[in-house]
Amino acid sequence: MSSPEKYLRPEVVRTVSRLDLRAKFIVEGFLSGLHASPFHGFSVEFSEHRKYTPGEDIKDLDWQVYAKTERYYVKKYQAETNVQGYLVMDLSASMAYTYRQEMSKFEYAICLAAALGYLMIRQQDPVGLITFDTEIRAALPPKSKRSQLGVILSILAGLQPSGTTDVAACLHRVATMAKSKSLVIVFSDLLTEPEPVLEALHHHRHRGNEVILFHILDEAEVHFPFQGTIEFEDVESTDRLTVDAQGIREDYLLALQEFTELYRTECGKSGVDYVPIDTSVTFDKALLEYLIQRQRKY
Repeated sequence: MSSPEKYLRPEVVRTVSRLDLRAKFIVEGFLSGLHASPFHGFSVEFSEHRKYTPGEDIKDLDWQVYAKTERYYVKKYQAETNVQGYLVMDLSASMAYTYRQEMSKFEYAICLAAALGYLMIRQQDPVGLITFDTEIRAALPPKSKRSQLGVILSILAGLQPSGTTDVAACLHRVATMAKSKSLVIVFSDLLTEPEPVLEALHHHRHRGNEVILFHILDEAEVHFPFQGTIEFEDVESTDRLTVDAQGIREDYLLALQEFTELYRTECGKSGVDYVPIDTSVTFDKALLEYLIQRQRKY
């Protein structure tokens, strides 16, 4: 069993804390000293303010904030602040794969989830966890209290991906579980037929959910570094296939390009953030690039 603390590293927190996951609602944050271990309490001053717009009622001004910053801010109303979030994690056996990287796809996904969960809790947004394979395995309701992230990571650190998966059916189920418009963040290698999954993503958008889809593949799955005659084993069915690596490399890479391009195009049409990542890119760099693009987008 892994230690949950390893998944949320202080140096990564310092990097991503400058950014705001909830990019459509960006405000100036007030971040104070962060403890080295986030599981012993976040020493964070949460921002519940936005800049004053001329014409608004001055009785809503927060004069304590003005005294600190010499800038005019008004307190946010509850309706402006709460964005309910779900971290949705694929537990299929293929997520445990790594060829030569330090982290498996699943461990990489946990690190991404840790940083994003931290950002949501820093914004005082409730965040929960849903894990799935062929069905929903765990469903931790969204909460915004500081201990929630430790609970989420403790659950994930105790899991070992195994068996097959039904991404589409489980995403449809998640859509019905979310009682209000939510931010749904999915972590999967998507090694299944894409059309049913895209249909499930459309279901979320129809219900008003915002979706971020992290498509996580191992570096070997993206670059196909294999040489000679090799035997591949399907980790979810134990089927084996012996091939000439050099002979199939071009066809494989073309098929992968078409696969990811289908997701990129269809997600773009429906307003889903599609984020393809391979595990040779450090997860903090990949996340930082995405968050910066997200802020520019909105």
